[in-house]
Amino acid sequence: MTTIYLLRHGALAAGSRDRFVGQLDLPLAPDGIAQAEALGEVLRERQIDAIHCSDLMRSQQTAKIIAGQTAIPIEVRSALREISLGDWEGLSRREVAARFPADYAARGDDLVNYRVAGGESFADCRQRVLLAWEEILRGNGQSVVIVGHAGVNRLLLCELLARPVASLFDIAQDYGGVNVIEHSAQSLCVSLINGRPADLRDGICLAPAPQPQRINP
Repeated sequence: MTTIYLLRHGALAAGSRDRFVGQLDLPLAPDGIAQAEALGEVLRERQIDAIHCSDLMRSQQTAKIIAGQTAIPIEVRSALREISLGDWEGLSRREVAARFPADYAARGDDLVNYRVAGGESFADCRQRVLLAWEEILRGNGQSVVIVGHAGVNRLLLCELLARPVASLFDIAQDYGGVNVIEHSAQSLCVSLINGRPADLRDGICLAPAPQPQRINP
């Protein structure tokens, strides 16, 4: 049995929270650093075997803080990057709606497949993220951390819970949030969604999820 802690990185600066961040390479804010430290304090008690993170600064910072002074190996994977939002990155929703009204409406009509100019669709992002997930599952270790992003985590959870991708925003993923997945060759259980570090000590468990569909590499 492998326990996978799927995390969202710590908080970014307040000014970025109402904007399309996508793959902008932003650092953690002070409260994001504190969130990562809280995660590290709990997770290091779990004897983590490996940490996987995206190559974006906020994900790498979170991973390094969680690892602390330990020798836990950190594997940086570009496939775990947040969805690329191309020309919209750095803009607020209001700015995007004003500058690109037709595109904004088209994405609302087809959230899964619409590709922002210069960016990706959620279908594009899902494909690379699931390939990374399969690679991580084939690795060694009984206790593994993945430091993801809101969109990345939602896509993975939709897959594991057999939910349509179009419903991904129904799954909350707060800064520093924790999702726990118990995986073996015979079963898969999503035992925590968008929890806090304290929840790992409390042993909260949700209902088992259906076995995920696998994709061909």
